[in-house]
Amino acid sequence: MRASDAERERIAEVLRDAVAEGRLEMDEFEQRLDAAYRARTHGELEPLVRDLPASGSAVAPVGPSRPAAPRGSAANWPDRIGGPATSKGAFAFWGGFNRKGRWTVGRTFTAFAMWGGGEIDLREADFEDRETVIRCFTIMGGLHVTVPPELNVEVRGVGIMGGFGEGSNGEADPAPDAPRVRVTGFALMGGVGVERKRTKAERRRLEKAAEEAERASAEQKRLGGGGPDAAGGGGRKELG
Repeated sequence: MRASDAERERIAEVLRDAVAEGRLEMDEFEQRLDAAYRARTHGELEPLVRDLPASGSAVAPVGPSRPAAPRGSAANWPDRIGGPATSKGAFAFWGGFNRKGRWTVGRTFTAFAMWGGGEIDLREADFEDRETVIRCFTIMGGLHVTVPPELNVEVRGVGIMGGFGEGSNGEADPAPDAPRVRVTGFALMGGVGVERKRTKAERRRLEKAAEEAERASAEQKRLGGGGPDAAGGGGRKELG
C-alpha cells in the first residue's frame, strides 16, 4: 500500500527519538531518515523502525488502522477516485465563481464565464472518475484551473484574441496512479490558464522535512568535531 506524508512523519519521529536516546548513531539515523522520506510504500517504511520502540507511549502503526491520509496532493490518489460528483459545472456573468477545497468534480465539468471569472482548484478535490474532462469557455473573461504537480493533466484549448494554456512549472511530475484530467474549450477575448501549484500545508510539510535534514546534517558535523558525545561518552544525545 502506498505511504502518505503523515506516515513518513511518524516514522521520522520514532527515528529522532531513537537518536536522542542513543539507540541510533548519527550516520545510521541520517540513512534511515533519508530512506523514510524517500519511501513510497509501507513495505519500505516498516523495516526502518522494526528494531526500535515506538515514539513516546505509543505511535500509530504503519498499517490499515492508521489515520486517514492528509488532503492535498500528498493524499493517496486511489482513495480520491469514485463517489458521486458534488459539482458538474459553474457559470459566471458579470461576476465570479470558485470550486475549491473539499469537493468531488464530475467526470465532465463545464465552466462558462462572460465578463467575469472563475477559479477551479483541484488540489484537494476528489474525482468521480479516473478520466475527467474540464470544459472551459470564456468570453471577455477569465478562468483559472489550479492542479497539484502530481496530477496527470492535458491542456487542449483555443484562444481567439485571448489565451488558453498551461504555465510552465519545473515541479510537474505526474504520478502513475493519479487521475487523468483533460482541459478543453476556448477563450474569446479572454483567457484560460492552468497552473501546477502545491497547497500551503504541503509546502510547509516539505519545508519541515528539509529543515530536519539540515539539522541532522549539522548535528553530524558537530559530533564529528570531537568532544564527549563524539567519543561515545554516555549521556543523552539531543538533536539541535
